[in-house]
Amino acid sequence: MKKINILLLGLVLVVSACSTDLDQSPSNLYEASALTDFEGVLNSAYNYQTGSATPMAVMGDFRSDNTQFDESPHNSFASFNGDVSSMEGDFFQPFYAALYKSILSANVVIENSSSATHIGEAKFLRALAYFKLVKAFGDVPVNLSASPSLIDTSILKRQPVADVYSQIVSDLTDAIATLDNSGLSSGRASKIAAQGLLGKAYVQMNDFGSAETHLAAVVNGATATGIELLSTFSDVFATDLNSEIIFATQISGSIAISEYSGTTFPLWSNGGDTKSDEDPITADLIAAFDAAGDTTRKNATMNLLGVSDLGVKYGSRGAEQDFIELRLADVILLYAEALNENADTPAARTSALAELNKVRNRAGLANSTASTQADVRTAILNERRLELALEGQRWFDLVRKGEAYVNAEMGKTINPNYHVFPIPSSEITASENVITQNAGY
Repeated sequence: MKKINILLLGLVLVVSACSTDLDQSPSNLYEASALTDFEGVLNSAYNYQTGSATPMAVMGDFRSDNTQFDESPHNSFASFNGDVSSMEGDFFQPFYAALYKSILSANVVIENSSSATHIGEAKFLRALAYFKLVKAFGDVPVNLSASPSLIDTSILKRQPVADVYSQIVSDLTDAIATLDNSGLSSGRASKIAAQGLLGKAYVQMNDFGSAETHLAAVVNGATATGIELLSTFSDVFATDLNSEIIFATQISGSIAISEYSGTTFPLWSNGGDTKSDEDPITADLIAAFDAAGDTTRKNATMNLLGVSDLGVKYGSRGAEQDFIELRLADVILLYAEALNENADTPAARTSALAELNKVRNRAGLANSTASTQADVRTAILNERRLELALEGQRWFDLVRKGEAYVNAEMGKTINPNYHVFPIPSSEITASENVITQNAGY
């Protein structure tokens, strides 16, 4: 049973044909001003995050060199042109809608709750939602109101990426100051999760100096909170809320929302859905595992040739499996990257390699032999690919390293317009074109 009992109160955000998902108002059945207990609203903010799990995973891996679709129009993910817009209803609109619903629920809690803990959790969830949105779409509207005006359309204007990240940093800074780590065992937002997400956001911004402080706090403070690297890689995915997971969006097929109620990504990643063939894993990813001699993570990650293996990342639990947003191995590798980027010195490289080798050794691999800063950088990024394959991370790692890196890893020249995804046309239309489309779509 999931540890968060998600209560979908009457404060469900009503979708109407003439409103964007950003400016929906809570149902008149339960006005925010009439509520005194906002826990149910907060749980709605958690629950709406589930609608982003499948699209996030698909955008992160099927857009990258890890996996591939073979069914039209889904194979447009590998074409890098405007054709991917045709999948708006499959991925981009549900993703966009779910996250703005989570944001609006969080806003209600932030504005009205008297519980500092609930407000801290809501700010974490709002930051998590905006982090996903800005990575996927670039500039996005920022709404901090529980009851945005349906007349004033200025809040629908897309805000620059830097401003979105400023809001993310602000929310996570507040969450760190407010939360403790008592919610870890039940899957709630926690101080260490906010520290980790803030460090991850700074890395995505290529601000490694700021990232190092927060990532170090997680790595050095993990043991005291009960967070640790599990000794066996496949065990990370065998049970939800285990001691390596810092925060996960909890999935329950028994709770339905208007977007994805679970995640069907496990079906696609092991060839169980017609949108991807029997073996959607690319030859390039297989070769990367083989070149590293990494049989441990390869066998735990892939379901090649349709062979059922309960040890794979996405095994028998299917749509009930939580979507991991942040786990310790991810943070350790980001910390290693920050150490290496912040100083081109032997001491910095030694420290970075010590962190990198924690993850490599757990996978049964020897210590890295990288020596220069460039070599260590490459080793860390290669390690992230193998460690986090099929977890929705790869494409966003490629993009944050820049155009040249994307082109080299993807083996083709890709117009930077297609480093982000199309804004759902339904949102543009509903806003009367106040919301604008990304270039190239």
